[in-house]
Amino acid sequence: MVLCDVCGRAVPSEAAAGRHPRRPSLCRRQPRCPLCAAAVGCEELRRHMDTAHPEPGPPGSRRPGAPAQCPFCGEAAGRELEEHVRARHGHLLGAPGADTGNGEQLYECPMCSLTCTNIQILEEHVDLHLEEHNFSEGGDMGDLELAQQLQTEEDERQRSEEEKREREEFEKLQRQYGLDNSGGFKQQFLKNMEREVDRGRMQPFEYHKRKADMMESLASGIDDGRTKTSGVIEALCKYYQSENKDVRRVWLSAGVDHFHSSLGDRGWGCGYRNFQMLLSSLLQNSFYNDCLRDTTLIPSIPKIQSMIEDAWREGFDPQGASHFNNRLHGSKAWIGACEIYSLLTSLRIKCQIIDFHKPTGPMGTHPRLFEWILHYYSADNEGGAKVVCTSKPPIYLQHQGHSRTVVGIEEKKNRSLCLLLFDPGCSSQQMQKLLKQNSDGTGLRLLRKFVGSLKEKQYQIVAVDGVLSLEEKAARCRASQVLTSEKIP
Repeated sequence: MVLCDVCGRAVPSEAAAGRHPRRPSLCRRQPRCPLCAAAVGCEELRRHMDTAHPEPGPPGSRRPGAPAQCPFCGEAAGRELEEHVRARHGHLLGAPGADTGNGEQLYECPMCSLTCTNIQILEEHVDLHLEEHNFSEGGDMGDLELAQQLQTEEDERQRSEEEKREREEFEKLQRQYGLDNSGGFKQQFLKNMEREVDRGRMQPFEYHKRKADMMESLASGIDDGRTKTSGVIEALCKYYQSENKDVRRVWLSAGVDHFHSSLGDRGWGCGYRNFQMLLSSLLQNSFYNDCLRDTTLIPSIPKIQSMIEDAWREGFDPQGASHFNNRLHGSKAWIGACEIYSLLTSLRIKCQIIDFHKPTGPMGTHPRLFEWILHYYSADNEGGAKVVCTSKPPIYLQHQGHSRTVVGIEEKKNRSLCLLLFDPGCSSQQMQKLLKQNSDGTGLRLLRKFVGSLKEKQYQIVAVDGVLSLEEKAARCRASQVLTSEKIP
């Protein structure tokens, strides 16, 4: 005798034991699916597991549009799946809502009428039907659309982040170059003085006095002279007369007053301060009296802003004017070589922009810049004197983020060149050290810049070279519709 390993019933032989599980009428204990509790025959249990609960395959393993398969026998049943299951496998299904005999409630699948005793298993079973339905109705297209949607969302996110970065960078540049409508010289001056009072570095009475002086200066349009240091060029001339160490020759510009940044323009006013230095030299030269008859004193920074706006209204550099929305007054906008050129030309002062647009020496240096400045100062001064105090005006020197004023050039005994620069960043206290008669020359370190010290990618200079007639001024105004410069090299 052989026992059925499913229901435990005794059968006469091993051959009968093999036939016995395939005949539900003989097997008194029908096995149930462990996933959905469906009652199936022993032989059909494996087939049921393979078809109704297959292991998930890779995407696309089933041909799109293929009809749904029977979860019991694996045959394609298509839209007649429910009818097929009832006809071929009805003996495996219990009555809806029926009791199993031991008090367990049966739950029926709404799609194929399969019954089971566990509601969670039924939900999983129904989900399989829904997945099969989506797949057969074009699941591949749904995946493609989902992928496209996700890609679109990712593109939108990246575009939004890029726009945010660009907006933040633009606002940063606006703040950096004073175009953020945060006020101009007056607002910054008052704000910084209030900060000085709060920190105990300025007494209230001094605050009110300086505020009154500032308001008077703004009303008159004349610089108050608080940041000016005069006599430095003369002191340098005396120093070089007695200094014999390593300087072969030196050329100095005509007299120049140094102006440094104040509480009102710190961080953005270097271009205006360098114009004041250049103008201070021109005002000391009678050759320019006719051009400057309406400008006999050094204008304040807000006045210089208004003067540049006047040049724009005359028609100078319309492209540059549009960059500033035709407005400088009341802002902290930086200016550069183009604005200095437009302003000087509008005053009938002949000048030119020279653009040293790329390095001309090793390690990013600009020896051609030094050679050009040497020629500028020495062209009309070929004598053998060691110290040459020329009548040449100083040179406006611009590079990215800052500008300075060239007031002379040294030629060392080894033939190397060294520029002498007035920097608006140097305070009056530092500059006044150069005025001491017993100076040992250490203060010159503030002024000296060797070839290896100037390594910006690009430098521009504005050099004054005479006076314009009214016709020449008008011609330059027309030419400035597209402002150009002489490029070296």
